[in-house]
Amino acid sequence: MAGPFGRLRSMMSARTVASQVFVLQVTVALLLVVAAAAGLLLQARSDSEREARNRSVAVAQTYATAPGVKEALRGPDPSAALQRKAEAVRKTSGVDFVVVMAPDGTRYTHPNPEEIGKKYIGTIAPAVAGGTVTETVTGTLGPSIRSVAPVKDANGEVIGLVAAGITVERVGGAAQEQLPLLLGAAAFALIVATSGAALISRRLRHQTHGLGPTEMTRMYEHHDAVLHAVREGVLIVDEDRRLVLVNDEARRLLALPPDAQGRPVRDIAMDPEIARLLESGRPASDEVHVVEDQLVAVNQRVMGPRSDCPGPCGTVATLRDTTELRALSGRADSAQGRLRLVYDAGMRIGTTLDVVRTSQELADFAVPRFADFVTVDLPDPVLSGDEPAETGTDMRRIAFTGVRHDTPLYPSGRLIHFVPTTPQAVAYARGKTILEADLAAFSGWQEQEPARAHRLVGYGIHSMIAAPLRARGVTMGVATFWRSEKPEPFDDDDVSLAEELVARAAVNIDNARRYTREHSMAVALQRSLLPRVLPEQTALDVAYHYLPAQAGLGGVGGDWFDVIPLPGARVALVVGDVVGHGLHAAATMGRLRTAVHNFATLDLPPDELLWHMDELVSRIDQDEDTDDSVTALTGATCLYAIYDPTSRLCTVARAGHLEPVIVHPDGEVEFPGVPAGPPLGLGGLPFESSELHLSEGSSLVLYTDGLVEDRHRDIDEGLELLRRTLAHAGGTPEETCRAVLDALLPERPRDDVALVVARTRVLGGNRAVTWDVPADPSEVARVRAEAARTLEEWGLEEEAFTTELILSELVTNAIRHAGGPITVRLIRDRSLICEVSDGSSTAPHLRRATTTDEGGRGLFLVSQFAERWGTRYTGSGKVIWTEQPLPW
Repeated sequence: MAGPFGRLRSMMSARTVASQVFVLQVTVALLLVVAAAAGLLLQARSDSEREARNRSVAVAQTYATAPGVKEALRGPDPSAALQRKAEAVRKTSGVDFVVVMAPDGTRYTHPNPEEIGKKYIGTIAPAVAGGTVTETVTGTLGPSIRSVAPVKDANGEVIGLVAAGITVERVGGAAQEQLPLLLGAAAFALIVATSGAALISRRLRHQTHGLGPTEMTRMYEHHDAVLHAVREGVLIVDEDRRLVLVNDEARRLLALPPDAQGRPVRDIAMDPEIARLLESGRPASDEVHVVEDQLVAVNQRVMGPRSDCPGPCGTVATLRDTTELRALSGRADSAQGRLRLVYDAGMRIGTTLDVVRTSQELADFAVPRFADFVTVDLPDPVLSGDEPAETGTDMRRIAFTGVRHDTPLYPSGRLIHFVPTTPQAVAYARGKTILEADLAAFSGWQEQEPARAHRLVGYGIHSMIAAPLRARGVTMGVATFWRSEKPEPFDDDDVSLAEELVARAAVNIDNARRYTREHSMAVALQRSLLPRVLPEQTALDVAYHYLPAQAGLGGVGGDWFDVIPLPGARVALVVGDVVGHGLHAAATMGRLRTAVHNFATLDLPPDELLWHMDELVSRIDQDEDTDDSVTALTGATCLYAIYDPTSRLCTVARAGHLEPVIVHPDGEVEFPGVPAGPPLGLGGLPFESSELHLSEGSSLVLYTDGLVEDRHRDIDEGLELLRRTLAHAGGTPEETCRAVLDALLPERPRDDVALVVARTRVLGGNRAVTWDVPADPSEVARVRAEAARTLEEWGLEEEAFTTELILSELVTNAIRHAGGPITVRLIRDRSLICEVSDGSSTAPHLRRATTTDEGGRGLFLVSQFAERWGTRYTGSGKVIWTEQPLPW
């Protein structure tokens, strides 16, 4: 079995159908070619035998009747007469032998003369009887045909016999010469058949995707199973509009009869609209048809390009039951709409940290998307940032929005006492949403105010949802949703949506509440740290405004200002800013303000004071770096200015702060160009002071960056706007403050704003006198006399003795212990000020002298008679000053 049949079986067992078809076609072609060639060979052999028989018979009969044969046979030597003629006939006719013999079979002629006289080997009896006999004999030369014909005399008597024989091979030589041509033709036919089989197999392989019979069988089984198992009807209609395929789902959807397949569409009982669609053959996409109580979506496509079918083409139609899908789709669209509503709520509710605004945003968002009217009620403690009450019987309506404005609902701003049985009170107490689907049933909600409840129902409000605003375990109020324009009442799905909306709003309201509490604490702290009233002084006419940032935008920051009276009728102006907001910024501001006050008592020049502040902030930062819970102070700025009304000299230094603005009496506005030092706490860089000589009536404007800087404009634009505003402001310092704030302050500032406008005054000759004193002890008497005369002119004769004593001791000390130049100045302000300046930087010390000491009592006496006294240093020495109270 391992021979040709085995190989054939192996070839036929090829995996793919295309391969099997190819082998089968080649085998059939080969068999046909072989059969044809064999048939041709057999036919040639049969023709050769017939030709040999006919030729042998013809030669035998022809020679038997040839002239002279009869006479030769009757002659004495037939062999001599016939041998030569017989050989000539043999050679001419192409037979193998021509033998003339006697009736008894004795040969008269033969191709081999040695055979003459011998008996003929073969059948001669029929010929002796007068007939012709033909037989086939197989000899050494292969098969041969022999024919024997009688030679008759005139009487019909057989007088002799003529035998002619010829081999079949001699006659079949022509056929053998044509055999190569025959085999070539067979080979060509085989090649053509094989090529055709290969082309067919290739196309079949493409169409069957190389699948084998088993796989194709399984595939078609699966195809048939899927076709009838899918929940989608399938119909195939041919070009004659005959239904050639229909699956089980299509039969069910269209209620087709069992014999529908194979029948024309027009003869099948089905929905008329779908029948017309199938009959027309036009393309269709998701056309919905009502078949009994079902919604059937129909799709129809043409099989093949339109150019392939001049008339109607075959079509494939699919049917899908969309009844449940439409219902699910409706619910899905509704759910998607709710999700989108919740998402939009998260984007639009809680844009600020403000309780009232967040509540109003909830109401504005829900109308008319979800409800026709929305009210939000909160207890008063929530509005101030405190913890809400345990019961919600007293709540204030802080937000109200509706599609109409003439509703009988309580207006916004009203404090409402809710009855404990009302949905709002129950929702607040239990933390659970209450649904009143039918308000007209008056199930108890009307007990709040029956008359108003009946007006609400008569107004058209038919259902309500009361949802508690609850976040982090705390209930802060109730949001109530009312419906009137939409006829359908609220349902459980609406309750879930209301809870989602309220939950998002509640978190934002709680954040705003907590921020409001912190903001209130920070504002209270900051206002307690800022000056509540300005100190009395005569050097400057000061107006100020401080505005904290709005809660929810920036909150309280670290801006501060101060007005500090200094000895010698001078006044210090301070403006500072701590980066950041909240309690920490406010507390930091208080620390810095206190530090400035402490350093100001030392009567330090501005640049030196800022240096000490820088050192202080650096030390504080180093201490707080070890505590992660405390934020460093880096980012504080400060401007410190000292104005002397007697000399009109203003000394200014700044640490990272915006420079002041000077408004001259003629209205000219100037930025004086005060050198900018680094912010406090950086260390390592010096601070520089600038001395400004101000005319009487000039205004010194100090401010923080919250005034000129905003997210809608940069600082340069703000400074230019400030300059233009000051140029046209005029009026008192208070009016100037108001004009500046109106022009530059945004509606909701995101940063603190501190503004100080100080208009200068001058203590003229009738309020201050100065004397130069030579370093001679005798000059003390002259100074005392001048002082007495001046006090008399001022109407202060009662203060003359004390003043003379103080000046005598201070001038004597200056002459004895310091160097020149020595200057004495008397100033009549809210107190009587005596100043003695010298060229020494050595400060005097107060001590108690013993009874045996000759000196050491001067400063002790000064401290006893003066209300205050002290020392300040200048660039050329020091100034010792005293203050005496004046009667008013």
